Amino acid sequence: MALGLSLWMIGCESNFKDVQKMGVSEFAPSGDADSINLKYTDSGRITANLISPKMLDYATVQFPYTEFPKGMHLTLYDNKGKQTYIDANYAVSYKNTNLIDLRGNVKISNQSGEQLETEQLYYDQKNEWFFTEKKFKFTSPKGVSYGEGIDFSKDFKKVNSQKISGQVQSE
Repeated sequence: MALGLSLWMIGCESNFKDVQKMGVSEFAPSGDADSINLKYTDSGRITANLISPKMLDYATVQFPYTEFPKGMHLTLYDNKGKQTYIDANYAVSYKNTNLIDLRGNVKISNQSGEQLETEQLYYDQKNEWFFTEKKFKFTSPKGVSYGEGIDFSKDFKKVNSQKISGQVQSE
């Protein structure tokens, strides 16, 4: 009887290894690129420039996404050429929702000297809107503030913050 039991265990182990192999191949990237520098345009005008040391594209999975496992730098341009800069240690762009999940030492700044720092920030590409529920530090020429939870437009003109503290100069 012991012999029958050990054969059954070997059979299960073999099937489990086959299942593991299927899972690994299922999530293999359909595209893999090193040292990318992508420029996005709209009607002949550059709207964004994405630079990353590594990009993995998972276009063939049920919920397609693009991963930047070694970080990324993104420059967004508005209609007047003003720039917004975004840096993160890691990012995932979800194709179906047009959301980008930025993680690890996330910094967003602009040419006016405003900067937001946090550990995670989401960017809604369609609405050009950022948001997080994480703690953040916001620095501007008027002062520094801290908080937990914020959402804002890419040019920092519209800002909604929660649980905010700090010293800011009033005009």
